Amino acid sequence: MTRTGPTELDETTARNDVDPQRRVDAWLAEFESALAARDVRRACEMFAVDSYWRDLIAFTWNIKTVEGREGVADMLTARLADTAPSGFRTTEAPQESEGVVTAFVEFETARGRGCGHLRLTEEGAWTLLTTLYELKGFEEAKGDRRPKGTEHGPGVGSTSWGERRAEEEATLGYAHQPHVVVVGGGQAGITLGARLRQLGVPALVVERNARAGDSWRNRYKTLCLHDPVWYDHLPYIPFPENWPVFAPKDKMGDWLEMYTRVMEIPYWTSSTCTSAYYDERAQEWVVHVDRDGERVTLRPRHLVLATGVSGKSNVPEFPGRNRFAGEQHHSSEHPGPEEYAGKRAVVIGSNNSAHDICGALWEVGADVTMVQRSSTHVVKSDSLMELGLGDLYSERAIAAGMTTHKADLTFASMPYRIMPDFQIPIYREIAERDADFYERLEKAGFQHDWGEDGSGLFMKYLRRGSGYYIDVGASELVANGDIHLANGQVTELTEDAVVLEDGRRLPADLVVYATGYGSMNGWAAELIGQEVADRVGKCWGLGSGTAKDPGPWEGEERNMWKPTHQEGLWFHGGNLHQARHYSLYLALQLKARYENIPTPVYGMQEVHHLS
Repeated sequence: MTRTGPTELDETTARNDVDPQRRVDAWLAEFESALAARDVRRACEMFAVDSYWRDLIAFTWNIKTVEGREGVADMLTARLADTAPSGFRTTEAPQESEGVVTAFVEFETARGRGCGHLRLTEEGAWTLLTTLYELKGFEEAKGDRRPKGTEHGPGVGSTSWGERRAEEEATLGYAHQPHVVVVGGGQAGITLGARLRQLGVPALVVERNARAGDSWRNRYKTLCLHDPVWYDHLPYIPFPENWPVFAPKDKMGDWLEMYTRVMEIPYWTSSTCTSAYYDERAQEWVVHVDRDGERVTLRPRHLVLATGVSGKSNVPEFPGRNRFAGEQHHSSEHPGPEEYAGKRAVVIGSNNSAHDICGALWEVGADVTMVQRSSTHVVKSDSLMELGLGDLYSERAIAAGMTTHKADLTFASMPYRIMPDFQIPIYREIAERDADFYERLEKAGFQHDWGEDGSGLFMKYLRRGSGYYIDVGASELVANGDIHLANGQVTELTEDAVVLEDGRRLPADLVVYATGYGSMNGWAAELIGQEVADRVGKCWGLGSGTAKDPGPWEGEERNMWKPTHQEGLWFHGGNLHQARHYSLYLALQLKARYENIPTPVYGMQEVHHLS
């Protein structure tokens, strides 16, 4: 074996260390040169044949993924001239693994500043993420631009911060109209309200509950976040270092209430949006609000429905519902287990809420039966945290230098088309790691699946928003028989029982419908009208052609955080991670329109499904 001398070894190591940087620098320089020359063909040839460019409003004023050189060419032909990108550069040393070089990048456009992520192979760019994070001339007042907070020296007629806030609260929605009204003051509405506040966009969040955070407080008492703290930070104010990994619902509610006050979000509580319509002539919305008994009419330019991750509750109309003598309600209205101790409870459904409610009812001594109507994917919380999220959102990730910002960019950089290819190996490892658990669960009769292509929980969430459970203990109760399990469809309810298709009677004092939610455009139908709901079409889903996510392929979540086919109507929702990350891009789109910045939208989605 040939030995390499110290000097030669050092030179080889140094060369290998800088090669990824040189490769990325060369690609970025050539790419910028092609864009500056408006040479679309040359720019497209710098991408691999199978490649993906995901843009979050920087080039497209849309949330859009284009695929292959043909997709890149079409987008650049439409958008390159007035985007005028420049200044592409890395923000830290690129990394190489298995022939793929990854790099975090920054750039500028004619309108703003952006950042992103690049994956480079020998063939060219495999994936490119571009995002806009601020508008030139309208930067947020933070860092070295933060407000002074006071005016030093004597002043005639000066007002205090408290007086200015009181004046704003008294006049917004009355003497002064908001530019944006956000319907729904949960995590989505609050994060968007914070973003708009920092961008100087007059906005008002309308919440039907009595306090900010009640959307969490009012759920069943055992509810906790199933996502870990590192994944859940809100914009501007991260959770403190002593925050629990999985926040209890009341603690989460208190945090949201505190956050709303500290971020000075204009926020109306005990206020219900009763109806709305778009005034074409005035190009504004007419929004009717019942504000704690007072009828108020708002006239914003933009209306954002931030009414939750899903739409209206799905409550099946089983024959006999009207004659059932016990109590029945949807899981969203479940008050908690205390009053059902010793009662017979039937929970229809087998996903997250069903498991949580069954577990809590069992703990107080109820006789609980879970009705599983279709298969469910289950993953143990510890396995998901370690194998599914640990590289990006964990203490381990932080120790390795993975900030929330970098984690979000990395997460967003993976195009949905190929995301299953990266998820499938994770769930194969989980299946092997927890094989005994799955064997016991299935032996108990639980119908388990890994998703139609084996890609597990996260793809189910993106595609359909249902069909899974993150196990924090209830699956063990199912496996050992403490929670009874019944498989099959419900045919009817009697005075005191739920009847299944095979004739089995499940005696019940309580029936809980853990049967999920409809599409978010159901809220548009209720508040605005079915015509508008049909015009914008179904929300959520990628068009994967899998169960509850009909094709054709969209490549992005339908209607979420981007322009819709109804002028001035937007949808915002998702888990805490999505509320944090995508609120930025929605807020920047609204800010640009507030400042009359041209926002030509590329790649408006087609409407294929109405609900």
